Amino acid sequence: MDSKLSIFLDSISNEVTTFIKSIDEEAINKACELILESEKKNGRVHVTGIGKPGHVSGYVSSLLSSTGTPAYTLHGTEAVHGSSGQVVEGDVVIAISNSGETQELKATVETLKGNGAKIIGVSGNADSWLSHASDVFLFAGVKNEGGCLNKAPRASIIAETIVLQALSISLQYAKDLDLSQYYKWHPGGSLGKSIREGR
Repeated sequence: MDSKLSIFLDSISNEVTTFIKSIDEEAINKACELILESEKKNGRVHVTGIGKPGHVSGYVSSLLSSTGTPAYTLHGTEAVHGSSGQVVEGDVVIAISNSGETQELKATVETLKGNGAKIIGVSGNADSWLSHASDVFLFAGVKNEGGCLNKAPRASIIAETIVLQALSISLQYAKDLDLSQYYKWHPGGSLGKSIREGR
């Protein structure tokens, strides 16, 4: 294997392993409870982020929706240009930002809080603006992104994804999701076929 690639993969492996050990189960449970309480009052879940975390938000909203927690992607910048209208009082917004200081996301979160939404913040900076503005904070931090520049989001994106996958697992267990329910939301593709055929 090329030495540069090997160094990158080793770095990513180390960062992810270290991060997983740091995941705060209590914070995950608090985020789960916040969502469950919102749903009891017909509240909805929205997921947003700026830049690369914005792509994570699309995946996470889809994952949650397919595992028993309907969720909607909210464009991080369009929110302050009218899209925040999809968020109403009592809803929960999962806001993702590696730095937790992104100006565009600040404006979005402030707008959503003004609408009465509860915020689950996800950031690699435990002392960030987002962490302090959130009702529940999920840490998703790494020290090295895995590249020689240590700038382009790589390991941080994996950390954000893992902590929100952990939240999806917590919600899935809380709702006692079974295969027949999962099939209702995922009848297509190889996954749907495997359930139909009992594999």
